[in-house]
Amino acid sequence: MRPVVRWRIMSSPELADAGAPSARGWLTAASLLALATAIGLVLDRHVSLTSLAMVYVLAVVIAAYRLGWVESAACAVGAVVALNFFFVSPRYTFEVDNRENLIALAAMLAVALVISRLAAGLRRETGAARLGERRARQLQRLATALAGAGSADEVLALGDSALAEARAGPDYLAFEGSEAGRQHAQALHTTLEQAMARQRLAASMRAAQEEAQHQQVQSTFLAAISHDLRTPLAAIVGAASSLLTQRDKLGAAQQERLLGSIAGEAAYLSTVTENTLQLVRLQSSAQGIRRDWESIEEIVGAVLARVRLHDAGRRITSKVPEGLPLVKADPVLIAQLLTNLLDNALKHTAGTIDLVVTGSPGELVVSVKDRGAGIPEAEQAGIFEPWARGDQAGPRGAGLGLALCRAIAQAHGGRLTLHQRHGGGSTFALTLPVEAQQPQGDAP
Repeated sequence: MRPVVRWRIMSSPELADAGAPSARGWLTAASLLALATAIGLVLDRHVSLTSLAMVYVLAVVIAAYRLGWVESAACAVGAVVALNFFFVSPRYTFEVDNRENLIALAAMLAVALVISRLAAGLRRETGAARLGERRARQLQRLATALAGAGSADEVLALGDSALAEARAGPDYLAFEGSEAGRQHAQALHTTLEQAMARQRLAASMRAAQEEAQHQQVQSTFLAAISHDLRTPLAAIVGAASSLLTQRDKLGAAQQERLLGSIAGEAAYLSTVTENTLQLVRLQSSAQGIRRDWESIEEIVGAVLARVRLHDAGRRITSKVPEGLPLVKADPVLIAQLLTNLLDNALKHTAGTIDLVVTGSPGELVVSVKDRGAGIPEAEQAGIFEPWARGDQAGPRGAGLGLALCRAIAQAHGGRLTLHQRHGGGSTFALTLPVEAQQPQGDAP
């Protein structure tokens, strides 16, 4: 439903054509008549009555341009009366002994009133033109500002500012008044309504794009799951079927190999499923994750203890300084992020892997550094996208690990970056914000 705007426009002094005359206007009219009379008395001996009449006509013209219609009309009548009283025989009376003088006075009164009316109309039209120009400039400024508005609240703020500017000007807005004032109020209203409509349309388009993106993500997840889970499921089913149907014919080594295959494929399925569920939850949840004060030393220690169980070559080294500040984090998600990074490094590199934690004002950086072949620059931009695989990934891998790691970092207000390591290899750096106000007491 369209909001109803009810304003009135009280005309500015430039447009004033009616209303109660002001004391200042009466004083100005009286001063003009007094000045004209004084000039006439000075020139009386030197000029004719017609010239003296022109002095009063000049006063009437000035009054018509500067004053309202009532004051200027009164000045015209007063000019005829003063000319008659001071300069028409018999002087200092209101009598007229000559018919020609009477006709001249009547003609002067008519001319003075016509001049007053024409001057008032010209003044009114000039004021209307100036007022229209001011209003056009205001509408142009408002339209320009609304074009850059980014929200409905900003549109409403700009509208309030425009209305306040109109009310504060010489042509202020109120409840009744001229048609031009109502048209300007309607123009402001229409401009604001169009801006609000654009905001609603933009919001609808954003919502539609987000929904389309959400549907695309879901479709891609389903396609990836159906593709990447078939091979391990087929391997598990095949190995389990062999054990069930041919156990008596298989030796101990063959049975051990089949059981190992089942365990490995099941572990892979567990990892893919967990990464997929976590990534979906982080990308689609409207609520933030639950964070608490955590010690990065404890999280790193737990991750290293778990990962080193399948690090037979003891290739992972760590460097974690003491006295690091606490971070607001979900320890399970941060541990999953670091586990994914270390697992990737163990799978795709053969050298030493360094896990280094450093602190700086306002942030903590956890870096996983390897001495592998590195990631080509052409692949670095998309390495964090879902189902992106580097050349070193091989045929296996759903490509969700790094995408999940980046989503976890962003959910914590941090970032995950990739850098080429000097001397060869890659460095994945997790940067987490550190709040200045740390909790009191011992670390959890």
